Amino acid sequence: MKDLNTLTAEAARIRADATYALRTLTSMDLTSLGEDDTDEMIRDLCARAVTPRGHVAAVCVYDKFVPLALNELKGTGVRVATVCNFPHGLPDAAKAVAEARAQVAAGAQEVDVVLPYKRYKAGHRDQAIALLHQVREVCGETVLLKVILETSQLQSLKIIAEASRDAIEAGADFIKTSTGKVPGGATLDVAAVMLDAIREMTPKVKRRLGFKPSGGLKTVADAAGYLYLADQIMGEGWATPQTLRFGASGLLNDVKNHLGL
Repeated sequence: MKDLNTLTAEAARIRADATYALRTLTSMDLTSLGEDDTDEMIRDLCARAVTPRGHVAAVCVYDKFVPLALNELKGTGVRVATVCNFPHGLPDAAKAVAEARAQVAAGAQEVDVVLPYKRYKAGHRDQAIALLHQVREVCGETVLLKVILETSQLQSLKIIAEASRDAIEAGADFIKTSTGKVPGGATLDVAAVMLDAIREMTPKVKRRLGFKPSGGLKTVADAAGYLYLADQIMGEGWATPQTLRFGASGLLNDVKNHLGL
């Protein structure tokens, strides 16, 4: 495999096409996490999740909308995700566990939990990772757990790599870049480091792991670079909706343009 810097430079030059657009569509977590979200807006989100060329992997909404989304998406194959300890990644494990338990009880199929990244960066890593372990336990074996690292706040690729490995050891099914609520979202250099951590950790933990870039993804050209990195680092065929997700709200518009929808 080429070194990560070379792969990142190559990924930045990848052009969008219909193949990348279709792969992006089926691996998208179509997201609405606005403070002013309404039932009508979530119904519209769910309606947009299914297209004549296929459906997105999941919709991601605040937990109060989980039952509505489940009802709207019944029989479509689209999963329902929500967010926990969001967006600030506070270190209160008891609160995060109670929140996750209620989300699972409401029927959430996937939980995106924010790592207490400020505590982690400050050196209190055991405390931060303990919260992930406890949320993992609440999610059990059936609910997918995605851990948001908030990579723009971790400051260095070295810390991001360490956080990736720690989150996986704590039970993360996916590691995710960003909440989209602070400046700085997904970047290709960070993605390369996180994918390399997944490549390294998969044989150690002996389970399927996934990667979710989020924050700032607006075009198929943006998504294509991440798909290229996944193909190169993890191997052709690895990147499926079971292992790669794009967290985005506006990305679907460009996907539909490329697919003529």
